[in-house]
Amino acid sequence: MQLFDWIANIPSLVFDNYHLLLSGLWLTTKITLNAVIFGIVWGTILALMRLSNNKLLNIFAKCYVNLFRSIPLLLVLLWFYLALPQVIKYVFNLPPYADVRIVSAMIAFALFEAAYYSEIIRAGINAVNKGQYHAAYALGMTKGQAMHLIILPQAFRSMVPLLLTQGIILFQDTSLVYVMSLIDLFGASVTQIGNVQGGTVKYSMIIFAAASYFVICFTASQLVNYFKKGINR
Repeated sequence: MQLFDWIANIPSLVFDNYHLLLSGLWLTTKITLNAVIFGIVWGTILALMRLSNNKLLNIFAKCYVNLFRSIPLLLVLLWFYLALPQVIKYVFNLPPYADVRIVSAMIAFALFEAAYYSEIIRAGINAVNKGQYHAAYALGMTKGQAMHLIILPQAFRSMVPLLLTQGIILFQDTSLVYVMSLIDLFGASVTQIGNVQGGTVKYSMIIFAAASYFVICFTASQLVNYFKKGINR
């Protein structure tokens, strides 16, 4: 019976605090989009380094990927929360009271996700038929031109569903920004509304947060599956 009471309270709570929830959702979306865009760009560069014949680039990329894939995201966020703000303030000559937590979070997520995107992209490049390389070289292309004009476009076409799926996982992981005292969708629902108002409100907002993540991620997953079927056709 209590469960139905908690659920019944959700509409009024959402209506009364919609501005705070929208602000949290916007922060979650902003961090996700930033990490996806810059993560894919840096991940592509790392993947090319891993495939390079240059040993220094290969070793650097391999160490980078293994490092970030071996450390929990929570610890990475904590480290960036404690150390990076001081670096940013020093480099850009910002006052001590300047709030750079959002920038720190975006950088942390982008660098962390790049390690995972790198492996997806590297696998996609390796999946391209080797005959495409030979055809490009036969046309007089250099290795760089072949990669840029022939290989990467084909690889990305097949990788898009995996890249988008990783983005959905990232959207869920952004809830960890609570360790940086940032108010995302989860923080706005549970911390700012649930814990502040207390009582049964906390349980209602936990249900709302779970339902929100489910609806958003499930919808996105269905769109990815639809897009994947379109590619396969």
